[in-house]
Amino acid sequence: MDEEEVVLCGASAYNKKYYLNEYFEGLPDGVKDELKIMCVLYTEDIGGILQLVFDEEGNLQFRTQQKEGDLLYDEIGSVLKIKQLQNTKQDLLESLEMYYRVFFLGEDE
Repeated sequence: MDEEEVVLCGASAYNKKYYLNEYFEGLPDGVKDELKIMCVLYTEDIGGILQLVFDEEGNLQFRTQQKEGDLLYDEIGSVLKIKQLQNTKQDLLESLEMYYRVFFLGEDE
């Protein structure tokens, strides 16, 4: 990953763990809960690892990966699930991008 990218959160089906970057502990509890549910459910349904990452412009990206030879990882389901999350969680994702741009990149609203 580039140095300009910042991981917001992630989950892994392999070790059954969820991670929230400590820089985002100030987010409201409801937002943190929604992120956790979204990431954990993704890895339970699809498998592999999911990360939500801010790029250098403040855009939130979904990153996925799986271990080599993981036959349980659903590659097609991954693409469909991410599109579904981008549609159903559009307001949340846009709000997180705005939060990041204002508080981390110093942009004006």
